[in-house]
This record gives sequence, C-alpha cells and structure tokens, in this order.
Amino acid sequence: MLYNAYEIQRSLLASASAMATAGAELLQNPANPFAYFGGGPMLASALDVFAHASAPRGKPAFDLPTTQIDGETVAVHEQIEARKTFGQLKHFVRIGHEGKGPKLLIVAPMSGHFATLLRGTVARLLPGHDIYITDWRDARNVPLSQGGFDLDDYVDYLIDWLEHIGPGAHMLAVCQPSVPSLAAAALMSAWEHPYRPRTLTMMGGPIDTRQGPTAVNELAQERPLSWFRQNVVATVPFSYPGAGRKVYPGFMQLAGFMTMNLGNHLMSHWQMFRHLVQGDEESADATKKFYEEYRSVCDMTAEFYLQTVNEVFKKHSLPKGELLHRGTLVDTGAIKDVALLAVEGENDDISGIGQTEAALHITPNLPDAMKLHYLAADVGHYGIFNGSKWRNRIAPVVEDWIARHDDLPRG
Repeated sequence: MLYNAYEIQRSLLASASAMATAGAELLQNPANPFAYFGGGPMLASALDVFAHASAPRGKPAFDLPTTQIDGETVAVHEQIEARKTFGQLKHFVRIGHEGKGPKLLIVAPMSGHFATLLRGTVARLLPGHDIYITDWRDARNVPLSQGGFDLDDYVDYLIDWLEHIGPGAHMLAVCQPSVPSLAAAALMSAWEHPYRPRTLTMMGGPIDTRQGPTAVNELAQERPLSWFRQNVVATVPFSYPGAGRKVYPGFMQLAGFMTMNLGNHLMSHWQMFRHLVQGDEESADATKKFYEEYRSVCDMTAEFYLQTVNEVFKKHSLPKGELLHRGTLVDTGAIKDVALLAVEGENDDISGIGQTEAALHITPNLPDAMKLHYLAADVGHYGIFNGSKWRNRIAPVVEDWIARHDDLPRG
C-alpha cells in the first residue's frame, strides 16, 4: 500500500509540475505584457520553483565528456567493464591517456541515490587517476526471478571488480560502503590476494556508529529490527520490472534526509525563488542542479537494507570483530599493507566524528605510517565529497595518500 500510495501521489505531482511549467513559460514569454510588470515575474518564479520541486526524476547521467590534464582538454568515454545483476563496473576512459595514473575504484553508496551523486568526486580526481566506479542498479527494476542482494553480495561484487581491474588498484568508499569495502580489504588480505587494494580511503563512513552517534544512529538503536521491517520496507508495484520485490524505497530515504535538514532545504528553495525574481538565473540554476541530483533516488533490496541496519548500526559487528561473510569471520587484523585514510567532516550529521577513524583502531597489524585520519573543518556530510571544500582541501589529501603508496613493494 505504501508504494502504491506514493505512485499515485507522484503521478498527480507530475501533472501539476507540467501545468506549472506551462504557466511559468507563458508568464515569461516576451510577447506577454504581464511578463514585464505587476505580479507576473513573481508568479512565474513561484510556478518555476514548484514545477522543479514536483517533477518526476529518473537516473541522471554523469555527463563528464571531457577533463583537463596539464592544460589540455581530454575526451572522456564511459565504458561498462563488467555487469552483474545489481550493478555494473563503469570505467571513465580518458582518450589518449588510457591506463595512465593510479587505478582507482570509487565505491558509490547503495543508500537511496544513484552513483551520479559522486559526479563531483569523479570530476575532481579524473585528471590524475584511471577511474572506475560502482554503478548500482535500482532494485525496483530487477525482476524477482534474478534473485536477491545482501551485504555478503556487496562484498563479493567489490572483490570481483577489484580482480577485474587487476593488481595495484586503490579504493575509495563514500559513506555507507566504507564497511563492506573494509571487509573486502580484510578478506583479501587474509587470503594474501594479489589484487587487494594498495590503499582504502573511507569518507564519512559508519565503521563504528558507537562513536559520535547522530540522529540516524540513535534511531537505529531505539527501534527493533522488526520496526524497520514493518514500517519502511515496501513491495514494488506491478508497473515495474521488479514487481513483488521487497525493497527499502528511495523516496523513504529522501524523505528522511529532507526532514533532518528541513529548514535548510526550505531556505534553499526560498533563495531559488528570490534569484528567479531578481533575474539571477545562474544562481537559481545552481540550486536546481543540486536538487535534480539530490531528488533522483533508487530503491535497495530489503535484505541488504535490513542486514546493514542490523550488522552496522545495531550490532556494530565489524568493530567488535564479529562480522561474518558467508560464514567466515572478517578479521581486520589481517590488514597489514593496505594503507588506510579516514576522512571525516567536522559538521557531519550523518556519520559523526570518530566513526570513520575507528577503522584505524581495529587494524592493529597495519603500521602507523600507513594510517591517516583527516578531519575537515567546517564540512558537512555532502561537503566531504562534493563542492569547493572537497575540491580544494580534501581531494589533495586523498591524491597525496594514493601517490605515496602507489608503488610501494608488497610482501
């Protein structure tokens, strides 16, 4: 019922958005005298804001056709390297610079948004690195007959994709995938796998949510797992290929994030309205661009969502040394030569201070010289991997860490 009610509302809003767009265009038409005086400009701006807020959205494109390398504009081709049921490995091939620079697997979160949420992350690191990214599939589009996907599968996908990329790769995990990425590194280290990553950068990740708990962490602790199963898991409607699949809908995740910072989101839309009234389309377009990405959401399988809630946010299995992967204990003590960088934001209200740094404390056999904690001052969760503070302050730390460990000999 939950998903069906959402679909009805989405259809109604889509129609309203189309009507608002038509109204705004009419009021902004140069041939319309009301476009120049009276309440025309203000009404047109209000309709524009409403139309943008209520428009339906699908999967965005990365839209990174070029990059700049040493002052030269270089064409970029997106190439699918490997496909799996619930995701694909995407490679950003820099034409004329193929294979140059450290190989870097960026692990995008499977937490309600598409991998394109990391467009800014990819764009900043692309000039100096041979970049791959995990491009997760919307669970509502995966037929039920193709099976399920859980935390064990997530770890397996990462190991398989590191094997596909080959030896010497680095890995960067943003937020939620810090846990399965560290688990994959630990398992591959225990196996002395030749394709284990050289470095693992974890950015705003919930390695140990007992440290600096946020509202997100407290909710997970207060509610039993059955509450999440009964209240936030829904069934995909028959209008989608994944009909009948149990999922944690992306719109639920978006609603939660919007509610956490409702005042800021309302202020952003008020500023957008003011910019439109004033004719400052450049500033208004910047806000629109952010929300087009922010509101583009996808579903994740219920089994992955519930297992993550239970193992990461309730039981704290990884930092306690109790996480199992297909019956095998994940021993972070096996990590001896995968250099770890933990990046945290001072104002992160999703992954609190200390949660990512915890990875450095549960890897006792990794030399201190191969561990680094970087706390970004005055940076919130999304600022860790997007925006000017990411580009100018955080990315150089990540680049230096990768460069320092790219060619070190391994045992």
